[in-house]
This record gives sequence, structure tokens and C-alpha cells, in this order.
Amino acid sequence: MDGHARTSTELAVVARVSPSTTSVHLNRLRGEHLITVHTQGKHHLYRLAGPDVASALEGLSVLVGGFRDRPVRTPTRLRAARTCYDHLAGTLGVSLHDRFVALHWISAARTNSGSAYDLTAQGTKAFEALGIDLEETRKLRRRFASACLDWSERRPHIGGALGAAVLRVALKRKWVVRDLDSRALFVTRIGRSELLNRFGLQL
Repeated sequence: MDGHARTSTELAVVARVSPSTTSVHLNRLRGEHLITVHTQGKHHLYRLAGPDVASALEGLSVLVGGFRDRPVRTPTRLRAARTCYDHLAGTLGVSLHDRFVALHWISAARTNSGSAYDLTAQGTKAFEALGIDLEETRKLRRRFASACLDWSERRPHIGGALGAAVLRVALKRKWVVRDLDSRALFVTRIGRSELLNRFGLQL
């Protein structure tokens, strides 16, 4: 879910299952085209097939979590800020979504799907000011912007190409840094200042 490729051995260790169990699951997922495999020398690296698969997994995580009033047992660092494949999730992701709505930067798109967003005139200017090339972002072969249900917060964060672009900006400008061993993100001192000044978001 962090967008990186892993070997079957790494996945077995993280999932705490045997290598043979991991191999069976990976073969099944590959057969259903839910993962892709890249060969690097003698190593086989497995990765989710794309953002649609990640979005489905995030949605399933919410269902597995059960009812809204059940306590969410998520490690604090993952709940605060993390990646959901290639976009921001956790408290940070949900808070940014809510700010984008409150600032009238995004609005529900006129589609059959209730989860798609489009930009307002204000939003277009604001995201371009962040350095996001909206024309190129719209050309990508995926949804432009959508509500992705967050499994720890049980509320939406921004997914799609726009969500990925926002994460790239946050990483490039060092607003957040990646944890080396998980998909957790850490908000930097610069990031806290920028989130407050640009979005009125106080963490």
C-alpha cells in the first residue's frame, strides 16, 4: 500500500506467515491481475497492480474494521499520516480533504459516481500555485480526483491523480518525510508551518 515493490521474503516477514503461504497468496493475486511482478536479477519484486487495486483494498479495510463505533486499533504513527498507495491518508489526509472542501477548492463532479471531485475556479488557482500541472494531471489514465474512504478515520481523503500530485508536492518540499519501514509519514516543522499558512490547517 506504500506503492513500493517487495520480495516474497519481505512480504512473508511483514505478514508473519510462512514463505510457502506467501507464495500461494502471491500466485493467486497474480492470476487475478491484482499484483504485478518485476524481475531484478534473481529477485522477483511484487507490487499492487495500480491505484484502483489500492483503493479497493482501502475500502475492504474499512469493512473489515466493522462498525463506526468500534475502537480503531491503528498504530499512532500510521493513523496520524501515511500513504494510501500514492496519496495522503490518515488524520492528515482526511484533514486536508476537509480543508479543500471548506475552502471551496473542490466540489462534487457531475458524474454517476458520488465519489468524484472536480476543481472550482479557486481550487484551480490554488493547486496551480502549489506547482501542480493540472493539465498534465488530467491527462493521466485514472480518475482526476475522488473520495477515498480512510480505513482508520472512516472518512474520506483525496485520492486519484490530484491526491497523488499533492503527496508529491508534500514530499518534494519536505512537508512530510517517509518512514523507512512502513507507509507512515512524519510531518516536519516546515510542513506544520506550511499546512497552517497555506491551508489554515493546525496539526
